[in-house]
Amino acid sequence: MENAALIGLDLGKNVIHLHGQDRAGQQVFRKKVARTQLLKFCAALPPCTVGMEACGGAHFIARELAALGHQVKLVSPRFVRPFVKSSKSDFVDAEAVCEAVSRPSMRFVAPKSPSQQTLSALHRVRQTLLKDRVRTGNQIYAFLLEFGVSLPPRSNLAKHLPSVLASQSMPPSMVRLLTHLQAHFVYLQAQIAVVEKELSSELAADELGQRLLTIPGIGPITASALAGELGDGRQFASGRDFAAWLGLVPRQRSTGGKTTLLGIGPGTGKPLHTLLILCAHSYMRSVHRKTGPLAEWVRAVKLRRATNIVACALANKLARIAWAIASQHSRFEPEPMSRRLPETNSSSAP
Repeated sequence: MENAALIGLDLGKNVIHLHGQDRAGQQVFRKKVARTQLLKFCAALPPCTVGMEACGGAHFIARELAALGHQVKLVSPRFVRPFVKSSKSDFVDAEAVCEAVSRPSMRFVAPKSPSQQTLSALHRVRQTLLKDRVRTGNQIYAFLLEFGVSLPPRSNLAKHLPSVLASQSMPPSMVRLLTHLQAHFVYLQAQIAVVEKELSSELAADELGQRLLTIPGIGPITASALAGELGDGRQFASGRDFAAWLGLVPRQRSTGGKTTLLGIGPGTGKPLHTLLILCAHSYMRSVHRKTGPLAEWVRAVKLRRATNIVACALANKLARIAWAIASQHSRFEPEPMSRRLPETNSSSAP
């Protein structure tokens, strides 16, 4: 094991399988260890490259192994799958990780810090609560419609439902059911407010998040989501790559020398894709009151393109700006609209 230069890990819930290779790519060892014994085993090894899939628990293990002096590389599971040979097993998966990590053109995932993981977790909980709130509200609207009551789609359920139930003749069991749903709807609203307050607290302590807030149209929710995904931006070679990862570019199905571009749809970062589109629409609604190169560009594009197309283009630009701020450790500083040329004195002209 002293000759191991590359180790592939197949992460399991309780057991982790390791496949070690030397610099020539020859197998050095295969070993199965308990998750609790992994760090102790790796601490006895000389510093080497350790690869694993970017899955549950991978970011914590990556940070711990990096602290031991190893170089850790996280790979998306979909990039490891093509290297699995014939029959699948845990050791074969670990070997496939070694093969994927050794590719010079492979794209890697940057390990997240504890702060980034906290922000990502808060956003996932918020997304779940939002979906539950929409689902509960739709159930209330549908049940009322079954009894001939049609409420406006954006009405305040917590405010109007009690008066509706008091004025309508419904079975007592249905009234109790709707009352329980209303209480659940109010509870979800309160929980969303709590999570958003936690996000604001985390964002206030995050230096990158504060710099991202300087981007026009970006609010606390989107800034915290960007901070949780971007980090220092090392995992993306350019802002163009980050925008493509978000799905803010046309999908491509090209073959035989013929280029075929499809519509724009959510990429790998679907929630962040949606947030940036919403930020773009918010910015466009008040663009007539804004100044600067970005506002001028949006107004010029709106003259020749549809609103949704302009929103996608603006979201793409906002994503690129966010990557530049994260990778260059800078802030958004709008350029002057125009630079006035110095006036020439006519008497001194030749």
